[in-house]
Amino acid sequence: MDPLVRFKDAHSRGIIPDNVFDLTMKRFPITVSGINRIEKASGIKYPIAYVEPSLVITSSHPNSYEFGILFARTIPVMFEEKFQVVIQISAPLVTYGLRGTIHAILAHEFLHFLDLMRKISKMELLSDELSGNLFENVYSDETRLFEPRVVFKDRTLLNHITKKFPAGFRDFKLENKVMKFWADKNLPKSNIALDTNTVKLSAESISRIKLDPAFVSKLKQLEEKSSKIHKKRLY
Repeated sequence: MDPLVRFKDAHSRGIIPDNVFDLTMKRFPITVSGINRIEKASGIKYPIAYVEPSLVITSSHPNSYEFGILFARTIPVMFEEKFQVVIQISAPLVTYGLRGTIHAILAHEFLHFLDLMRKISKMELLSDELSGNLFENVYSDETRLFEPRVVFKDRTLLNHITKKFPAGFRDFKLENKVMKFWADKNLPKSNIALDTNTVKLSAESISRIKLDPAFVSKLKQLEEKSSKIHKKRLY
């Protein structure tokens, strides 16, 4: 799968202007290098990723003035009765994000991917929890992920994650730039409700998923090491 196929299609249809297209294509190798870096640091293959040609925003409810920008999402899909996890990367992140920011967000979504696969391996994931509050959603997000220093053997990458995700991702410079050069220019936007950014898979669907035993064993090791670190924090 060409990760830029949707973005290229949007450009060919005149939805993405030439200057934004050229800048995004020029900076896309930063995203590729981030994925390669994460694979090297974790020893685990990164899931399929693609660039979404829109700014993805979410709010607690349609009439709310409180909203957040989703620069990337981890999306489980069933295609032709086969399970696949896809990482959706918002084009504005590729176009305007700094190298460290892009790599940190890609790594963060990778942790979501691992957490999702852990739940599936244990048949725990029938329906992910819902939250209609952005703050609650951030708290839930931070408490369910694998410990980054257990997963990634890359000190610089760990520093990027720690700085960008102390309690949910915020990068005001990036957000301001995206609002000015993307949203205010009326470039494509996708609005999703916060409670739709969840995972819903039936027990039957999960039972048909076949995972590599070596991968499941790796997940178990990472979970055990992360659990020990979490317990030390509590006590």
